[in-house]
Amino acid sequence: MEVKTNISDRAKEDLELVKRAVKKKDQAAFKKLMSRYKDSIYFMVLKMVHDPADAEDITIESFGKAFNKLDSYDRKYAFSTWLFKIATNNCIDFIRKKRLATTSLDEPLENDKGDELYLDFKAETPDPEEKYIKSQRAFSVRNTIEKLDDKYKYLIKLRYYEELSYEEIAAELNIPLGTVKAQLFRAKELLCKLLEKDINKI
Repeated sequence: MEVKTNISDRAKEDLELVKRAVKKKDQAAFKKLMSRYKDSIYFMVLKMVHDPADAEDITIESFGKAFNKLDSYDRKYAFSTWLFKIATNNCIDFIRKKRLATTSLDEPLENDKGDELYLDFKAETPDPEEKYIKSQRAFSVRNTIEKLDDKYKYLIKLRYYEELSYEEIAAELNIPLGTVKAQLFRAKELLCKLLEKDINKI
C-alpha cells in the first residue's frame, strides 16, 4: 500500500494505524483510531440528533461499522473523511427511522407504570354545540341592546357594530369626547343590568 505524499502527517499516521488494524488485527491500532476521533464524531452526531444517549449509541455503532469494513476503506480519501461519512449516514438513518415512528391518535400510550394514557386534542375551531351557544349569546345580547334607550342603543352600535373610535363617535354625533365616554359607560352599565335580569329569568 503506497501512502500519498500530499496528505497530512496525521492522515499518514491514520493510514499506518489502518494497515496495522487490517493486516495484524492490532487492537492497539483500533484503540488509537477510536481515541483520535471518538469525541469529534460524538459531538458531530450530537449536533444532528440532540440527545446525548442517542449520540453515544450512534458513535459506537459508527466505529463498529467502520472497523468491520476497514479492509474496504478507499485510501484515496483521508480515514477521518471516510469515518465521518459513515457516522453522518448513521445519523441520517436514525433520524429517518425516528420520524417514521408515528403514534396513532386513537390508540392509548403506555407510561412507565403501565398505565394507559389517551391523547385528547382539542380542535382549534369550535364544534357545532359551541357555535350554537355562541350564536345564541350574540342573539341574546342584540335583543337586549334593542331594549336600551335610543341614545344608548345608537352609541353601542357605533362603538361595537361599526367599530368607531371614541373620537369618531364624537365627530359623528357632534358632541364632546368626554360626553361620548360618559354616555358609553352608562350604556354598558344599563346593558349589563338588562342582561343580568334576562339571565335571572332563565
